[in-house]
Amino acid sequence: MTPDGLTVYEVRVIAGAVAAATAPQAGLTRVQRAVLNAMCEFLLGVPIDVAAAEPVGATDFAQGMLRHDRRLIHRIVQAMLVGELLLSPIPLDVSGRVEAYAAALGVDDETIRTAREMAQGSLGMALIDFDRSGYFDQLGGPTSVGLPAVADTIWQRDWDNPGLASRWMALGSCPEGSLGLAVWRFYTARGFAFPGTQHSAPPLLAQHDWIHVLADYGSTVESEIEVFGLIARASPDFRCFSLLAMVISLFETGSIAEGAGGFFERDAGHISRDADRMGVRLGDAMSRGKRLANALEEQGRPSDSDLLTVDWFIHADDPLEQVREDFVIAEKSGRAVDAGSVGPWQPGGISIYQFEFGRRQARRDGRPYETWGGVPIEGEMKSDL
Repeated sequence: MTPDGLTVYEVRVIAGAVAAATAPQAGLTRVQRAVLNAMCEFLLGVPIDVAAAEPVGATDFAQGMLRHDRRLIHRIVQAMLVGELLLSPIPLDVSGRVEAYAAALGVDDETIRTAREMAQGSLGMALIDFDRSGYFDQLGGPTSVGLPAVADTIWQRDWDNPGLASRWMALGSCPEGSLGLAVWRFYTARGFAFPGTQHSAPPLLAQHDWIHVLADYGSTVESEIEVFGLIARASPDFRCFSLLAMVISLFETGSIAEGAGGFFERDAGHISRDADRMGVRLGDAMSRGKRLANALEEQGRPSDSDLLTVDWFIHADDPLEQVREDFVIAEKSGRAVDAGSVGPWQPGGISIYQFEFGRRQARRDGRPYETWGGVPIEGEMKSDL
């Protein structure tokens, strides 16, 4: 039996249902196969080739899952949504089948609707985050195309809040080895504006920067996929999955590029460029989120697994390793590390744009530039600094 109370046979049945729901006419794509295989292995504990699983219809599948916890049922439907969102364009028959399986399993329309709406146009949070990471700059385009009009309807920015800014800046005075100091270094190494100051991310979005540090993920687009995979799986609120849906749609399929004037299509494919390795990285990140959620629930702290709602400033002075232990954030698997998963202070844990911007900002501030080990590993450094 798996930790979820599943037999190996039942895992194969789940794989067969997910494949049957999400495969286009030509069969599962290479990317679908890599990601769904990794999810089965890392989340359900059984290595399996989803593409070779015996197809299972919606009615039969629903009957076979009657004895299982409703939360597991919701997670299975989310896996189907992941498979669907990895397609571009998404065939109507695939969307229809996913809806049919969800209906047979008794999963309400909100789970699917929220994820699809986020994936199809609720860009505010992701646009600001990836604008800040230099995503637009790397494409050679403007850094604020459509940003204010979209973002303000979702997550309110706060660019003139001295109190909030002071709170974030004060993290630089936290003890050596603390969570707060690590977050301050994460910001200054990349030249990120602190919340409450001009051009900063909304305070709600800034919540996920603490997770970059806690979970040891860098700040490239690939690392963002990992961070949101962990957050989405950890949260007890199933709607949080929509954040992962949005990130996949932005930076794998480019399926919401039309909503941004086609801008993102020029750099889609952050999973498919190396599907097997990114499948492992995403699967491992979601597995870490699952383990965190299960452990905190056993401790009677299920709400703490909604990582975007935790007041991390309460823990700012605490040793980073202690906070990781308190929130049961497991280390990455060796396979994820071998697949390229890196932390903020490692080579590859910072983008070229962030490195250059952070160095330029340090010079403007009249202070030495320090990245604490985080350097880009691709291309050449620009010399016009």
